[in-house]
Amino acid sequence: MIVFRYLSREMLVTLSAVTAVLLVIIMSGRFIKYLAQAAQGVLDPSVLLLIMAYRMPGFLQLILPLGLFLGILLAYGRLYLESEMTVLSATGMSQQRLTAYTLVPATAIALLVGWLAMGLTPQGISSVERILNEQDALTEFDTLVPGRFQSLRNGSRVTYTEELSQDRSELGNVFISEKRESSSGKGEGIGVLVAEKGRQEIQPDGSRYLILENGYRYDGLPGQANYRVIRYDTYGVLLPRPEVAVEVGEHEATRTAELIGSDDPRDRAELQWRLSLPILVLVVTLIAVPLARVNPRQGRYLKLLPAVLLYMVYLSLLIAVRGAIDKGHWSPDVGIWPVHIVFLAIGLLLLYWEPMKLRLAARRSAGEVRHV
Repeated sequence: MIVFRYLSREMLVTLSAVTAVLLVIIMSGRFIKYLAQAAQGVLDPSVLLLIMAYRMPGFLQLILPLGLFLGILLAYGRLYLESEMTVLSATGMSQQRLTAYTLVPATAIALLVGWLAMGLTPQGISSVERILNEQDALTEFDTLVPGRFQSLRNGSRVTYTEELSQDRSELGNVFISEKRESSSGKGEGIGVLVAEKGRQEIQPDGSRYLILENGYRYDGLPGQANYRVIRYDTYGVLLPRPEVAVEVGEHEATRTAELIGSDDPRDRAELQWRLSLPILVLVVTLIAVPLARVNPRQGRYLKLLPAVLLYMVYLSLLIAVRGAIDKGHWSPDVGIWPVHIVFLAIGLLLLYWEPMKLRLAARRSAGEVRHV
């Protein structure tokens, strides 16, 4: 039990460190993307942290298998490099026994990944969809930030207000610039609106208008001096809705209970993908244990790059077959299980390859002794 606790602690500590680093990298990239949308007025800044919290289970379900794989390689590689594994082997620690010890914490990680994949991740994605749909229902008026130029409609419209009341009902010193087709057909014109005040008005059909007061409208073509200037007391501007990109698939938010028994190939592909993630954890454990064995003279990282490439091929094949099932190019009855079977066979081959070579060498040596 002392050896088991020691090995498990070494592996789990490395797993935690690798997972934390990968999670920070991935979440930072995604947070920057959401932050850019908030800066453009597409997303409300107050929902950014909530979105990231709901997306975290989806990130973890993919990071944990890789973190476990790298954790085994790095932790056991250090033990081999410092000859601790040699001492354990001398006391009767076989490769199979080491694998059995490793599978115990790996099974706990697999159960955690299964819980994330089948429970928390769909709930989180469903919550993100709800938040994004609420954001999509907002208008330009609802996402305005005073003192900041806000770009909408792929940059064709820019809005600015110097002042905004606490209840977001009144604006002060408004500026709106919008690209539009010239009435003469000679190119793309620009329309500019400036006003002292602005307020929102909701029509019976649900459409919203920004009512501007005491301002000017300028229309013309860039580079030409024939601008048209109109002074107005009241002017109405239709408020467009920000376009929020939904980054999740149609079936990723579906509850696992609803996927079971469905005949839809896309539902079956999603269900098989969720079931594959905990299986992935166990299979990569079988692959990582023999690959972690290194010669102290060769260095700790000799097999790290080939091992990571093998893992990436495994995950890429799972994703590719899942996409093929989703598009109807692969039978859902066959599913993605052949990929698991192939890499399970690779893991077993790697696990028993060294003992087989030792047995063959021992038999060859015994035969040579008898021959002499």
